[in-house]
Amino acid sequence: MDDSLRAGVAIYNAGAYRAAHGAWEAKWLSLDRGGDDERFLHGLIQFTAAVHHARDGNDSGAVGLAQSAREYLDGLADDYRGVDLAEVRAFLARLEADPEVAADPLALRLDGRVVTYDDLDFDAVAVAAETLAEELDGYEEDVVADAVGYAREEVADGAQTQFTAMVFDFVRNEAQRGLVFQRLSEHVSRRRRREDDVSDLFE
Repeated sequence: MDDSLRAGVAIYNAGAYRAAHGAWEAKWLSLDRGGDDERFLHGLIQFTAAVHHARDGNDSGAVGLAQSAREYLDGLADDYRGVDLAEVRAFLARLEADPEVAADPLALRLDGRVVTYDDLDFDAVAVAAETLAEELDGYEEDVVADAVGYAREEVADGAQTQFTAMVFDFVRNEAQRGLVFQRLSEHVSRRRRREDDVSDLFE
């Protein structure tokens, strides 16, 4: 769960409130209903949705989600899995009373730090890259998934080169993400063609 948790926290802290849930959803759905981890992720997902709706002007939706998120997070340790839940619960209570507080949303803290994309190692960046491709408009999920796969091969071989650097850049370089994706697409297409050429030799 650590890589998904860190990736989702970083995505949220980057202001992609709606997208953050994507890093947590698959883990959440795989957990037994009612367990602490399931309640924790369910609460975080609803927390990010509450912030998203409040900032989008859907006050009633935001208030309902904030209340539900607090119920899921109730009873969990204040620093559950390193996340400052005391701070999250306090913010949710303020949001319930006044959705306008979402204009200045809470930054999520993990192990006492506000986690950003720069704090993510390769495995968490891989989760973030695939999540961003799925949740944001304009990116092809299969291209990013292939790029992550090629980057994993590089890491396994002890070399962090072309694809590894581009996957990191896709996540971290928000201002140029579209341009990075275009370069990534070109490199993935060339790699796919090379693989197809080799596979054709043995058919």
